[in-house]
Amino acid sequence: MDQIEIYIGKAGRESAAAKFAAATAPSDFSIEEEKPYAELWMGTHPSLPSKDLETQRTLLDMVQDNQALMSLEITKKYGGKLPFLFKVLSIRKALSIQAHPNKKLAEQLHAHDPKNYPDDNHKPEMTIAVTPFDGLCGFRPLAEISHFLQKVPSLRKLVGESTATDFEKAVDGRETSSLGQDAASNKKALQSAFSALMNVDKADVKSAAQDLVSAAKQDGEKFAGEGGPSNGGQELADLVVRLNGQFEGDIGLFVLFFLNYVKLEIGEAMFLKADDIHAYLSGDIIECMASSDNVVRAGFTPKYQDIPTLTSMLTYSYAPISEQKMDPVDYPYVTLNTTAYSSSSSAILYDPPIEEFSVVKTELNKAGAKATFEAIQGPSIFICTKGHGKISVGPKTEEVKEGYVFFAGATAEVILESGGDQFTTFKAFCDLGHDIQPNGS
Repeated sequence: MDQIEIYIGKAGRESAAAKFAAATAPSDFSIEEEKPYAELWMGTHPSLPSKDLETQRTLLDMVQDNQALMSLEITKKYGGKLPFLFKVLSIRKALSIQAHPNKKLAEQLHAHDPKNYPDDNHKPEMTIAVTPFDGLCGFRPLAEISHFLQKVPSLRKLVGESTATDFEKAVDGRETSSLGQDAASNKKALQSAFSALMNVDKADVKSAAQDLVSAAKQDGEKFAGEGGPSNGGQELADLVVRLNGQFEGDIGLFVLFFLNYVKLEIGEAMFLKADDIHAYLSGDIIECMASSDNVVRAGFTPKYQDIPTLTSMLTYSYAPISEQKMDPVDYPYVTLNTTAYSSSSSAILYDPPIEEFSVVKTELNKAGAKATFEAIQGPSIFICTKGHGKISVGPKTEEVKEGYVFFAGATAEVILESGGDQFTTFKAFCDLGHDIQPNGS
């Protein structure tokens, strides 16, 4: 019950998306080792709905024919479609600098330009690292941006001396102020500086990029004023050279000085609200989002770029990346058997501050370890990312292998049982009935 989208992902079997898709793919599908595979979609989004493996019916058809599968409440609230879209992303080359519109803006963009904005929904999203991951996410603390404007001459030249000076004066002494008036003034100054950068002529960007890359190669640890509090100079120098090798002379080489550069280890997660700017750079991740395919792009991409919309839609919230990382907790609606407890098995909840989705990562660490998930008033999608075992709903039991994907309807008790020493699954779900408190973003 899965589909795969080909983009600028990892090649061949290095791509988790490709390996997982191949597990239940049609007989005419085979992984080509030189071909990039980036996305595996699981859900009902009309652009790429999942299909039942045996009947080939789309999941969208199934939940619309039988509203009890999602519950009448969720079916009514979300128009007969799954409220979330579940993905595996395998990223080799930087994905675009982008943001996803809020609900009101999504409706406006879709009505005005349905070709580039294919639906009218918002798209808050959560990312969980399956392998080490890095990306650009949210605006840096203002003091760091000021630092780079002063220490990276090519960046200051593109932003403009007057605009850079105005930004520094506006935020000086108020970078971390909690006063509403100061925050509003800071955001206005940040928007002005960032918009100035994004609207620079492409020829000027290419020229400045040559100077930037040359400095990165020559300065090493001293690059960008030795980096700053969040990133070292060598780390940023290596990042500039690496990204220039993928998108030579791109505006994104300068955007990275405005955005947090984040690294996630396996199991770490972060949440991005609608209107938050980001660019994923490398790694394999589990991603869950509201069911939308709307993307406003403005760098690191040959696709359609909408700079006026991007610069006007962003929240211009600024904070260290620690404030976007999530703090997973034990999932309260699962029972582990004795074998699971004795082998330090776990079921960990990633619960963002929205109602469309949450995700549980379950690791069963010994053959015979079981996790019994209580029935919930909403749908779930499970994917196995490591090992093998069984999944049971009522009297029906199915074999589970790496890459297998299962849909479980509302009110179904689900039992996972490990067939070996490592059995890892992720469960995306929507449950309006349980009061699960958000745990940080």
